[in-house]
Amino acid sequence: MAIEEDIKAIEEEISKTKYNKATEGHIGRLKSKVAHLRDEVQKRAASKTGGEGFSVKKSGDASVVLVGFPSVGKSTLLNSLTGTESAVAAYEFTTLDVVPGAMEYKGAMIQVLDLPGLVRGAASGRGRGKEVIAVIRNADLAVILLDVFQLVHYDVLVQELNEAGIRINTRPPDITIKKKARGGVNINATVDLSLEEDTIKAVLGEYRIHNANVLIRQDITIDQLIDAILGNRKYLPATVVINKIDLADEYAIRKCKERFPDGLLVSADKKVHIDELREMIFEKLGFIRIYMKPQGKAADMEEAMIIRYGASIGDVCDKLHRDFRKRFRYAQIWGISAKHEGQRAGLDHIMDDNDILTLVLRR
Repeated sequence: MAIEEDIKAIEEEISKTKYNKATEGHIGRLKSKVAHLRDEVQKRAASKTGGEGFSVKKSGDASVVLVGFPSVGKSTLLNSLTGTESAVAAYEFTTLDVVPGAMEYKGAMIQVLDLPGLVRGAASGRGRGKEVIAVIRNADLAVILLDVFQLVHYDVLVQELNEAGIRINTRPPDITIKKKARGGVNINATVDLSLEEDTIKAVLGEYRIHNANVLIRQDITIDQLIDAILGNRKYLPATVVINKIDLADEYAIRKCKERFPDGLLVSADKKVHIDELREMIFEKLGFIRIYMKPQGKAADMEEAMIIRYGASIGDVCDKLHRDFRKRFRYAQIWGISAKHEGQRAGLDHIMDDNDILTLVLRR
C-alpha cells in the first residue's frame, strides 16, 4: 500500500503546484516519478495473479471488447449483438470470465468479448482488473458501455485505462528518441514547442537518458513525452454506448446527448438501436474490401475480402495462407491504391477500399 500512498502524495503535490515556466521542470519530474510508481504497481499486481488470467485467442477480422462497470448490461448487449448466451443476472460481478461472441456484419466476422466489469482500482489489480486490462490491450476497439443513469462512470473508466497505460482515441506522440553513447541530449523540433528544452531534458534525465538525439514533430505535453519515453502505451480506438434508454425519461436522455454528442443510445434488453451499433462498430474498425483476381481470370466481385485500413499486401498473404508470404513473387493492383491499372507491387504496398488484387506466387 506504500506505493499507492506515494503516488497519492506526489499527485497532491502536482495539483497544488501552480503550472508555469518556472515550475514546468519540477512538475515534469514529479509526473515521471508517478509513471515509474504506476508501472511498479502493475508489476506487483501481475505477480499476485500467479500467472493466471483470461486466455482469449483473437479470431475473425477484428476484436472488440465491451468495457464498463458491473451490471451495466454488457452480457445483454453481447447477446443482442451476436446471439451468444452470456450469463445475465441482476447483481454485480455476474460475468466472472471472458465470454466471446461472433458478430457477422457486411461480410466481416467480428469477435466481441464480454469482460468482467471494471471497477475503481482496476489498474492496481482490484476486481481482477489486471487480467481484464490485459484483454483490453489486445483488442482492436473498445466499446465503453455506460448506464444511462451513471454517466459519471465514464471518467472512472478512462482514468483506470489511462493508469494502465491505455490511451483511447489518441495517436502516439510523434517523437523519436535515439540514444547514443555520448554528446548529451540534442533536441530538434519541426514545430514550436510549449515545453522548455530544460524541461524535456529534466524528464529524460528521470529515465537516465543523458545522451540522445530527440526529434519532435508536434507540440507535446509532459505526459506525451513520458509516454514516448516508456514506449509501452496502447493506443486504442473507442466509442461510447449508453445503455438502458428504455428506462430513462426525456431529461436523462437529453443529459446523455449533451455529455456525449457522438455517443450512441441503446437498449440492449429491448434491442433498440442495435443495428446502428453494428454499423458504428464496423465504421470505427476501419474495414475496407478488396477483391481477388486469379492470374489470367476475371476478378471475383461477388465476395470481398475484409481487411483493416492500412493493411498491406503482406497482411493479405498472411490472412490467406501461412505460406503465401514465403512464396510471394509479386502482385498486381487495380484500383485507388494503384498508380496505373495492373501496377506491379510488393509486400509493403498498402491496399485501399475496393482494390482488385492478383497474387503471383512461386510454385
